[in-house]
Amino acid sequence: MDDIIVRFENVTKQYDNDPPVLTDISFELERGKFYTLLGPSGCGKTTILRLIAGFTEPTMGKIYLSGQDVSSVPASKRQVNTVFQDYALFPHLNVYENVAFGLRVKRMDRPTIDAKVREALRFVNLIGLENRGVAGLSGGQQQRVAIARALVNEPQVLLLDEPLSALDLKLRAEMQYELRELQQRLGITFVFVTHDQEEALALSDEVFVLNNGVIQQRGTPIDIYDEPVNRFVADFIGESNIVPAVMVADGLVEFLGRRFECVDGGFRPDEPAEVVIRPEDLEVTTVEQGKVQVRVDSLLFRGVHYEICCYDDDGNEWLVHSTKRVKVGDRIGLYFDPDDIHVMRIGETEAEFDRRLESYATQGGVADGVQIA
Repeated sequence: MDDIIVRFENVTKQYDNDPPVLTDISFELERGKFYTLLGPSGCGKTTILRLIAGFTEPTMGKIYLSGQDVSSVPASKRQVNTVFQDYALFPHLNVYENVAFGLRVKRMDRPTIDAKVREALRFVNLIGLENRGVAGLSGGQQQRVAIARALVNEPQVLLLDEPLSALDLKLRAEMQYELRELQQRLGITFVFVTHDQEEALALSDEVFVLNNGVIQQRGTPIDIYDEPVNRFVADFIGESNIVPAVMVADGLVEFLGRRFECVDGGFRPDEPAEVVIRPEDLEVTTVEQGKVQVRVDSLLFRGVHYEICCYDDDGNEWLVHSTKRVKVGDRIGLYFDPDDIHVMRIGETEAEFDRRLESYATQGGVADGVQIA
């Protein structure tokens, strides 16, 4: 338990008589990891951040920080700091004084403040800009000041509420690298809120996908992308081709009127399901070589690949990422391997998904291409 820094125990948050923002949420966060809360607007991710910070209290359930119940402990008494979307810097103070503000409130002596501020500025590569007014800084520099101001208080957990959303695309990509490097150097727990799927996959040790106040799935970026537990996760994370299917038997799925080998199992015989195939896993071939035959509807050049939109004879839309150029109106084939197919049980929760795989494993089944002893 010493490795657990944050624990939510059956937490529900409701405002007045409105529907709950969070419903019976339980999870644990380990020390020194980068976590991302991902989901659409209103899904509850910022509410989780506010509960960890102490800006609001749970309606039901308990919140623990380093093993201590902090459910009713005010924000000022928690070793947690937050970097907000708008940075909330003081425009009348320079870089040094913005970072030093919290330490001055705590009435620390001048040498201690100076040492801590300079160390925080060194961490975020702002040494030499101590006397610069924050209004004259770039967006990336302002973000670094906000992070330094949070770090100078030596928090156990750093919360980041969509801190990159105001930056342009190129600077946003640069700051992603800087944030990840900073977290690894500091070794403290980061909890990052975003609605940007690519950002979540690039930065995180673990991702929480939320919808309607419920955690749909948590796992590594690879797990979330390759093994979505339900249609919402598959559709929200990256781009997906999702078609209705029937799981005939373990390792055999039927869709588009044909049967295909796959690597999934644990379903009931002839159970209705849904198949997910990612656009980059589809290979453009001749009609004869393809497992699926489609007609090209549109073509966009995306720099490293073409984005091809196609339709099969049943009217299902297929999105393909390929380096091969085709023409609008062409009839082509799409080829995929068995391990490119991911079969989802309709409406399955993460807990049900885990139980199904565990049960399948005890029978010596194959789950997502991995033989389980």
